[in-house]
Amino acid sequence: MVTRRQEKVARVVKEAVSDAIAHHLNDPRIGGFVSVTRVEMAPDLRNAEVYLSIFSQDDATGNKTFKAISHARSRIQSLLAGRVQSKFCPVLRFHRDEKFKKTLEIMKLINQATSELNQKNSDDDEEAEE
Repeated sequence: MVTRRQEKVARVVKEAVSDAIAHHLNDPRIGGFVSVTRVEMAPDLRNAEVYLSIFSQDDATGNKTFKAISHARSRIQSLLAGRVQSKFCPVLRFHRDEKFKKTLEIMKLINQATSELNQKNSDDDEEAEE
């Protein structure tokens, strides 16, 4: 069960990491749109699992972006240390969040199936009229 303190620290970590990626990293490998989707805090508040959603033109750019952000972990963590009012600054671990991409793929498949069904129904209606 997640405590209020964990939720509060997770919110601060999410905001700080988002700000750091958007405004404080000048790495040319970072391309596309990067979003921090969620942060999961350990019960002792010493570790944070940070999930990133990366929208880019292709997978190669997304992989480069993720590697660049992972490489800048210590810089992001030092920026986070200034915002967290705690005895310890959480150690960040980055993960790619593929939920949104999977959701878009599922929606695309649903739309495709719906259009095929509508096409079949319209073909059946035309045959019934003849």
